[in-house]
Amino acid sequence: MERSTPGALLVLENFIGGKFVSCSSHIDSYDPSTGDVYCRVPDSGGEEVEEAVQAARDAFPAWASRSPADRAQVMNRLADLIEARLEEFARAESKDQGKTVTFARTVDIPRSVHNLRFFASSALHHTTDCSQMEPAGCLNYTIRCPVGVAALISPWNLPLYLLTWKIAPAIAAGNTVVAKPSELTSVTAWMMCRLMNEAGLPPGVVNVVFGSGMRAGDALVSHPDVPLVSFTGSTATARVIAERSAPYCKRLSLELGGKNPAIVFADADLERCVATTVRSSFSNQGEICLCTSRVFVERSVYPEFLRRFVAAARQWKTGVPSDPANSNGALVSREHLEKVRSFVKLAWEEGAQVHCGEGVDKLEVPEQNAGGYYMLPTVVTGATDSSRLMQEEIFGPVVCVAPFDLEEEVILRANGVRYGLAATVWSRDVGRVHRVAKQLQAGLVWTNCWLVRDLNLPFGGMKNSGVGREGGKDSHHFFTEVKTVTIKH
Repeated sequence: MERSTPGALLVLENFIGGKFVSCSSHIDSYDPSTGDVYCRVPDSGGEEVEEAVQAARDAFPAWASRSPADRAQVMNRLADLIEARLEEFARAESKDQGKTVTFARTVDIPRSVHNLRFFASSALHHTTDCSQMEPAGCLNYTIRCPVGVAALISPWNLPLYLLTWKIAPAIAAGNTVVAKPSELTSVTAWMMCRLMNEAGLPPGVVNVVFGSGMRAGDALVSHPDVPLVSFTGSTATARVIAERSAPYCKRLSLELGGKNPAIVFADADLERCVATTVRSSFSNQGEICLCTSRVFVERSVYPEFLRRFVAAARQWKTGVPSDPANSNGALVSREHLEKVRSFVKLAWEEGAQVHCGEGVDKLEVPEQNAGGYYMLPTVVTGATDSSRLMQEEIFGPVVCVAPFDLEEEVILRANGVRYGLAATVWSRDVGRVHRVAKQLQAGLVWTNCWLVRDLNLPFGGMKNSGVGREGGKDSHHFFTEVKTVTIKH
């Protein structure tokens, strides 16, 4: 049983029409590092969503009519205000999500600031198409207009990082938004709302409604006055969103899960490969959709890779998020911890070998953190390609390693899952790198690196990893309607 923290709890409010609005019911939110209740999040439903959508609709005409440069100024002011409070935001993100303060300080909050600045700038540089039809005496050109009220639903693993990744392009294009962060990690979204008015954002341009997917999320995606939905989360939830949106023909951007492979050829730089693959497997407790989940290693270097990889995984320290010596903090919730642990239990049951981590090494945390949701980096071998360990998204610090013999074989095995988000290829052979990258069914392929992102370029997955792409031009296209105009001379 989780414990309740003595004393006053942090109580969040919805942000609607530029004002904070209280809610009659709430959801308990836990500090993952201790298991204590420390926050109460609004349990919003249809009434709150209706109020937020109406505020967004009212604000839309004026916001859409402002120039991209005017909108960019407001967004840059918001970015400045968040950056000035970087440490405060980082500590709040760590306490709410379980990640280390170091990770929040160096990744989550700086990227949130960058998202706002990037889309504020990119919105100033988009161009449209033009063509001449001389025989007909016509000139054709396109214009792009904001769509209206955007529903933005963000996940719990990178809370402010992924919320701003949605809000920034939506409002840069002239839309207004109703956002719903995860009920597990709502605090930094609420903190950002406290800065909206100071940044000069007009009331109703950004509205944030807190609550569960079952109530607030469902009311939002099924609202007839919300023409587009951007969602990051599970494939199962995306199916429900698609069903609820279908009667209204809503535009959808769905960034979903992954079962991402890394392919290590014998000519790889093993030192660099092992160091990067440990990071790609276990960063943020493995709670990143782009994390490596399956590592295929050419048989001739498999024993050496495994030895080095297990040793490096044991050096990836797990513990109290505030300790800068720790690489990982706690998983987001007790329920998620038990889900991830169940995969390790399955490994034992299926006769696979667990080399380090859960059930093998001892986890040590201070007594006051004994109720936290911690799990050591865990390396598994011997799982079959058909095992749930190799097929399903675990979304935690568990990675499976397997040998392969032929290039053609490993491509088939890497593609042999229902997901297709990201992949990594390790080889010094330039021709092989290009050849394999082309054949992998993944929206992003990194070679000899991981998580190097140019925000101008498309981001998204194939198969069950999503629908649509996000990025500079792609996000602009999603959040605008294109119109062709023909002028007769």
